[in-house]
Amino acid sequence: MADKKCVFLMIQGTMSSAGKSLLTAGLCRVFKQDGYKVAPFKSQNMALNSYITEDGLEMGRAQVMQAEAAGVAPSVYMNPILLKPTDDVGSQVIVNGKILGNMRAREYFAYKKKLIPDIMHAVEKLSEEYDIIVIEGAGSPAEINLKENDIVNMGMAKLVDAPVLLVGDIDRGGVFAQLYGTLELLEPEEKARIKGLVINKFRGDKSILDPGIEMIEKLGGVPVAGVLPYMDIKLDDEDSLTERFERHKSGLIDIAVIRLPHISNFTDFNVFDEYPQAGVRYVKNVRELGKPDLCILPGSKSTISDMSWLRQKGLDAAIKKYAAAGGAVIGICGGYQMLGESIKDMVGAEGGGETDGLSLLPIATVMESDKIRSRVRGSFQQPEGIFAGLKGLAYEGYEIHMGKTDPAEGTAEFTRDGSGCCRGNIYGTYIHGIFDADGVAAALLGALAQKKGITAGIEETESYESFKQRQYDILADTIRQYMDMDYIKKIMGPDK
Repeated sequence: MADKKCVFLMIQGTMSSAGKSLLTAGLCRVFKQDGYKVAPFKSQNMALNSYITEDGLEMGRAQVMQAEAAGVAPSVYMNPILLKPTDDVGSQVIVNGKILGNMRAREYFAYKKKLIPDIMHAVEKLSEEYDIIVIEGAGSPAEINLKENDIVNMGMAKLVDAPVLLVGDIDRGGVFAQLYGTLELLEPEEKARIKGLVINKFRGDKSILDPGIEMIEKLGGVPVAGVLPYMDIKLDDEDSLTERFERHKSGLIDIAVIRLPHISNFTDFNVFDEYPQAGVRYVKNVRELGKPDLCILPGSKSTISDMSWLRQKGLDAAIKKYAAAGGAVIGICGGYQMLGESIKDMVGAEGGGETDGLSLLPIATVMESDKIRSRVRGSFQQPEGIFAGLKGLAYEGYEIHMGKTDPAEGTAEFTRDGSGCCRGNIYGTYIHGIFDADGVAAALLGALAQKKGITAGIEETESYESFKQRQYDILADTIRQYMDMDYIKKIMGPDK
């Protein structure tokens, strides 16, 4: 680089889940491999998957994944605004890693331009340290009802004068209409920022696509910078639109995760993708639950509401029956709270109210106004039952919750410092990422195989971290093969 000036590249999409997050991650990896110091950025992220940085601040998991691809430590500057939906019309607003408050959609829409100084401060801090910032947009820039106060798509591109790549999803059909319609709904100065089109998730013979590419380039006046194939890349998904929920992967070990309406941090279970013997299913009713080898209650943004949903679906009784028959149940964060005897929210931290839990663990939870946000490291303490073999294994993760949970005296400690407990084959913990450390997932799956009386051949051939790094390299190799990186570097600036 000539003058060490930081440059920008922005990825926008024709719709949610067009592939912006993965493309951003892949470009971060490519630039890292090329010797640049690169950071991801998303001014505003709406997701229930979040992460706690080493300094105890909260940010979206998508930017954490992208930072991993870039080979840099996650920073809240990479995602200064995080919206965590609390219901259909409101969200918890997190700014610079800390809770600003809960806002209804209309209230936030009127307020959000006041956050531009926070966005620009984050950009400035990253610009001091990095050569390239790859910015991810949200949804579509052609949402004409939202453009007036936009701070995440063209509004963001204008703030930093970034060239834009527009991504369309051909797997859903109508990709040329997506791309052309988006271009036509933009203002002339906005359209001028779009320097390249990307067709994502293509399957088949590209020569069949070529006439359409020629026509869209002529009609839209923007070149197609790449046609990316459909990729089976196993990396963290951004939000509940994830295709992961619709997968029905079968395996010798059957893991059923309850798909709560307000499920959060389902990335906790991505580590099982590394093991062909494990099949993870997301279930919404008693029929789908069946008789798995392991039932997991995941995190929740609205624990009391989701506990009521369990009752409405009859899943509360089904889980208790499953546990009584010797089934193994693990609850994480909100799922841990649901395993207890009671949950009380007198301060309205998650909407207020109180409810009985499943009474599978002798614990009681009281919601508090202050959110616990911390990185944790430790080892499994006194696991009982089927997972007794976890004792002494190290884990690393993070806590992020509003509640305080008190176990009854004498309850066996599952994870350290009061973060989780167990009784028989029922286990609960507040720690996200609990399965990611070396050896933990393999030990858990091995215990399930032994209980089932099968030889599954479960071996940890590589660490989960190594597995993820290999996925980032596969993603970067694919981008290099199917995108015009020379052109992309050219639109970023002559020194790239």
